[in-house]
Amino acid sequence: MDYIRQPQRIEQQSFEIIGEIIARQRPEYRFANRWQEAVIKRVIHTTADFDWLDILWFSPEVMGALTEGLRRGCTLYTDTTMALSGINKTFLQQMGCECRCYISDPRVVATANAQGITRSMAAVDIALAESGEQLFVFGNAPTALFRLLERQAEPVAVIGVPVGFVGAAESKEALKNSQLPGIVANGRKGGSNVAAAIVNATLYQMREEG
Repeated sequence: MDYIRQPQRIEQQSFEIIGEIIARQRPEYRFANRWQEAVIKRVIHTTADFDWLDILWFSPEVMGALTEGLRRGCTLYTDTTMALSGINKTFLQQMGCECRCYISDPRVVATANAQGITRSMAAVDIALAESGEQLFVFGNAPTALFRLLERQAEPVAVIGVPVGFVGAAESKEALKNSQLPGIVANGRKGGSNVAAAIVNATLYQMREEG
């Protein structure tokens, strides 16, 4: 069978197709800037869903907050091991950043059981007790996002794209209404793969721009 085998060619052709479809089906659509274009297209590439042209919301200051935080070597905290696995660790390390997920940490399990809360909430509490600049990346757990907002934390930025039917849309709306720099997936859609794609798109764009 004749098919493309090289990963780079597959990705390149995928993005070409995405651009062609947007130009054909949404000729009036305009991206706010190159970074948002890179983020939205990578999320579309990850999900094969063009609804993301209208779903992703960016706070006015989030681009600068996110990129500057990464340049300063902030620590990323994810709510799932899937999001952790999907983020490009090589690029993070090159920038002096690291990524952590405490969802299976014994301290989290014990705290969640003792307090009757979700492990995602307990993981946020443990993360906030650590020093240094923090970037939170949520793709699955609305309770993690609610907890972060309850604690009135001041992270570098929040990528808030939990997926689901119970609390997902509400938690993301709460992030939009906060003063935190954030990226939000409006409505029910989202996911750990989307959260990782947003981080990776930002890293790749930063590398391209130098």
